[in-house]
Amino acid sequence: MKKSLSHLPKYKRDELRAVTGIISEMIDAEFIILFGSYARGDWVEDRYIGDDNILYEYQSDYDLLLVVKDLPKYEYKGYRKRIKRKALRTADCDTRLSIIMHSVDEVKAAIKRGNYFFCDIKKEGILLHSSGRFRLPAVKELNMKQRLDNGQRDFRNWFESANDFFKYFQYGMNDKSYKTAAFQLHQATERFYHTVSLVFTGYKPKLHDLDELGIKVNRLSHEFKGIFPQNTDEEKRLFKLLRQAYVGARYDMNYKITKEELEYLAGQVKLLQEITEKVCKEKIKSFEACL
Repeated sequence: MKKSLSHLPKYKRDELRAVTGIISEMIDAEFIILFGSYARGDWVEDRYIGDDNILYEYQSDYDLLLVVKDLPKYEYKGYRKRIKRKALRTADCDTRLSIIMHSVDEVKAAIKRGNYFFCDIKKEGILLHSSGRFRLPAVKELNMKQRLDNGQRDFRNWFESANDFFKYFQYGMNDKSYKTAAFQLHQATERFYHTVSLVFTGYKPKLHDLDELGIKVNRLSHEFKGIFPQNTDEEKRLFKLLRQAYVGARYDMNYKITKEELEYLAGQVKLLQEITEKVCKEKIKSFEACL
């Protein structure tokens, strides 16, 4: 694992040091590891005016893996969101944080069995902090046949599960149980995103936030860009209804969603279903071509 941030401009190095300091103050992290585009050096900051005269901005996130000993403690108290809020508030950090958190045992076991998501982090990541109490094992490389088998298994299991929830959504619609239908539609969306993540990386993030999941999947294939457009206030409102359905549709007495709103969202999820099937099958074929 690398330790130098010298390939990044000074203001990025300063941001990461400030964020690392905040994380270290808030949690007892065994490792804080930068991975993804900022670790590789292919990060993007782009601003342009489109044909519609709207200013568009795209900026890569800081991808951070936090490895802790007592994972339930930090998950239960929502430390990922708390860290993000404090970093944006106090660290003069203009770059969005994308944080995943796992236990030491989870990360060590994943590397030992050759999980290519964690193995890539071990090979390409930059160590921002180490407690010195643990060491990560050597990377075990999976061969292409193993990657193919894993990809086929994950696509079969998770795509089927997503399709099942899409069917349950329709049952709810037919029964006019719109809150139940909204929850099932959220679950279908979440599982389509998990299908892509597993086929491409062998990793399923512990997330239910469709916004975060969509950002991660869009990095794997730009074909997912714009599936849930948010160019207008109305588009943002509708997507927020779907995002909130995981909790709101089950527990919030004030959560309301109409048949028309669900029909619009279902159309977007249908598009997500089609693109998920297409890109995952293409990825699996690329594994087969390497045998």
